[in-house]
Amino acid sequence: MGTGKRGLIAAAVTVVCAVTVLGAAPGAAFAAPSPSPTPSSPAAVSNKDLEVVREKLDKLYHDAAVATDEYNAAEEAAEKQSAEIVSLAKKIVKGQEKLAELKKRAGAAAAAQYRSGGLPDEAKLMLSDDPQTFLDGARRVLQGERATKGLLGELTRTQQDLEQYAKDASAQWQKLEAGRKAKATAQKKIEKQIKAAEQLESQLEKEERERLAELEEEAARKAQSEWLDSGILDDAKGEASEAGRKAVEYATKQLGKAYEWGAEGPRTYDCSGLTSQAWASAGQGIPRTSQEQWKQLRRIDIADMRPGDLIIYNDDASHVALYVGDGAIIHAPRPGRTVTVAGAGSMRILGVVRPDA
Repeated sequence: MGTGKRGLIAAAVTVVCAVTVLGAAPGAAFAAPSPSPTPSSPAAVSNKDLEVVREKLDKLYHDAAVATDEYNAAEEAAEKQSAEIVSLAKKIVKGQEKLAELKKRAGAAAAAQYRSGGLPDEAKLMLSDDPQTFLDGARRVLQGERATKGLLGELTRTQQDLEQYAKDASAQWQKLEAGRKAKATAQKKIEKQIKAAEQLESQLEKEERERLAELEEEAARKAQSEWLDSGILDDAKGEASEAGRKAVEYATKQLGKAYEWGAEGPRTYDCSGLTSQAWASAGQGIPRTSQEQWKQLRRIDIADMRPGDLIIYNDDASHVALYVGDGAIIHAPRPGRTVTVAGAGSMRILGVVRPDA
């Protein structure tokens, strides 16, 4: 493979750089560069060139993972908002029924007064000559006043509740619409980054893709070795809880299933879809996204982690994996890959969280 091939690689990298910088432009086209004429004397593309490609691919798939978290967060919020709207609708129906009943009672009281000639109970009481009748009437008047006051107060509160329910429902609808737009934006980001990555990989010949995979594996092995050699796990003796064992068992059964952004099983998963479902199988609900798992779950020192804990990766918490013990994880890596076992230190660790702390 001669200089023409190296030019093709460089051109592909240039395309990806342009996509990364100008990605905000909607509908950007990712046309493959035209290859230069191939010289007669072939020369292999260097590992240095392939390393540049690997770094660009990592960046594209990382950005896709960040956008996937945005998409999943919008999806989770939409589910909660939809449930809240349904709940408010039920409250509105009940409130309307209650208001109708209160108005009926108020109307019955008014009709009773009309049938009695419209003479208030207080006036009837003052016209009575019988002391006992007077006392009995006084009690009835007091009770009637309290009942009337209570009825009017309940009518007012019910009307106010209905107004508040309507305002809350309107606010939830607005949030739902904003979430729908955020979700659509995130989806475009994901698809754009994945498309750019796939296009970059498509510029490589089969042999170069194999060498690229070897470079990725070599980088992962080196990072894992350095992590283990640091002695960080020398004193780690944590045993999995019952729930942690169930989460690990669930994740193990998913090995080999394809990665798909936004998916949470049972056929495909993204990284946080796998971890959230693994813990759901153990009876423990946790946040849907890796970023919220990092924010909301209890943080644990790496030396104290045990199987079932979640390891969060990257400074922006854009990836998560399930720790299974002996320095290993199960995770859904990225598009084009499957749920697999990997070294826990093969990626940049942000921290560890425990769902059942």
